[in-house]
Amino acid sequence: MAYTINRFDGTTLTTVEDGTIDTNTDIKLVGRNYAGYGEIQNENFVFLLENFANPNPPPKPVSGQIWFDASNDKLKFYDGSQFKTTGGAEISESAPTGLAEGDFWWDSINEQLYAYNGTDFILVGPQDAGEGITQMQSRVLIDTSGVSHSVIVSILNDFVVHIISNDEFQIQPTPENAIPGFDVVKKGITLVNTLLATGGVTTTDHIFWGTAANANQLGGKDAASYITLDDAGFNTLVEFSDAGFTVGNEGDLLVEIVNDKDAVISNEVGNIIKLGAKPESGGDAKNSLIIRSDSIRPGKDGDGNKESITIGEADDTFAEVYADIFWGVSEQTNALLVGGNKRFGDVQATPNSVAVRDASGDLRANLFRGTALTAKYADLAEVYDTETEYSVGTVLTICAHEDHEVCAASKGDLIIGVISENPAYLMNATAKGQPVALTGRTPVRIVGIVNKGDKIYAAGNGIGTTESNGDFFAVALETNQDQDEKLVECYIKA
Repeated sequence: MAYTINRFDGTTLTTVEDGTIDTNTDIKLVGRNYAGYGEIQNENFVFLLENFANPNPPPKPVSGQIWFDASNDKLKFYDGSQFKTTGGAEISESAPTGLAEGDFWWDSINEQLYAYNGTDFILVGPQDAGEGITQMQSRVLIDTSGVSHSVIVSILNDFVVHIISNDEFQIQPTPENAIPGFDVVKKGITLVNTLLATGGVTTTDHIFWGTAANANQLGGKDAASYITLDDAGFNTLVEFSDAGFTVGNEGDLLVEIVNDKDAVISNEVGNIIKLGAKPESGGDAKNSLIIRSDSIRPGKDGDGNKESITIGEADDTFAEVYADIFWGVSEQTNALLVGGNKRFGDVQATPNSVAVRDASGDLRANLFRGTALTAKYADLAEVYDTETEYSVGTVLTICAHEDHEVCAASKGDLIIGVISENPAYLMNATAKGQPVALTGRTPVRIVGIVNKGDKIYAAGNGIGTTESNGDFFAVALETNQDQDEKLVECYIKA
């Protein structure tokens, strides 16, 4: 009888027939009554004992199988697709594949350690440039008062070029703390050989190369000490005192700050300030606006004709404009002046507002005084105080108790109407309760098959039926073959 060989998880690995040897795995599986099986079983034990020690991986591995990589002296396991190192780093001359995030790889050619982040290999170290150390180092330096300071030291081939610090201090000159070329560290970046004795000037060729946006000093003098000898051409912000500056031979135009905060531009010798600009289409600048001591007016062209200008634009409007009197034509407004009172437009029936159609074209009002020629909906309804909030089409009768006026009708009750969906005319509209359709067409809750023209009777629980049980209260206007409850368009008889 053949052996069925199962894995630890219960799945079948292989079947070994009687008197045969199965070689589907890296150990041989012996069948029933196989002669000379002792040598094979003993070799299997040795293979397991040495974990298949070999420079090459076992050719027929199964998931979880252990292999001792004799070429790298590493113990590895098979994950179902490849052998992976159980501890330490993968060792190879090129980047290995199939690693998981957090795995290490030792580059045996360059003797460098890398960490895998799930996508790329990140160099852990050592960095390789020149014969000495070349890297940025985080260090702690002790000042002359014994206080520790965290800094970043830039090292090129064992030589410190600059130090980055968040504070200023003098370095304690002990052998384990001193750095050649540094006796003081400033906030920011301090170059080598920038010493206390030189007042912050680097004494060697170690300097910053490139364009600086600004400098505190030039040739040892503060920037505020310099002034131009030629006509000033200002390319950056220029500061003046609150006294401001003037333009013109007689100080005609004055720009100043008053009250420590108010900016003032004034004509000191005349009564006109002209503002102009070139048109976008090109040509000479226009005299667009004239500011006088008592008015603001459109400018004039060279022939004395008024310039046509616009105040604001469709996409760039003023928030509010105030005036005692406005003369001209207004294309739109926020409010109408009615009897000396402002009336704003509103899509709701808001008191003291101008009625405006909403997005659906509807116009709302609490009361409309006039004659309506047509109505959109089809039933005449009145508001009655209901026992509870009923759904549209519920059949109603007069309540026997005094707490409410109407309630859901039972079989054989006298029917006064049904809950209306959209009354064409609603009486007693401001009363407490729900609109009840007294006559006209409206949906009715009905159980059972309905044919157009059927008489509708009360069936109980506010539902109608075609089964005769007294006086009918409505006539079906449509056919519906659904046996369950549904809404059927009906005529409610008066």
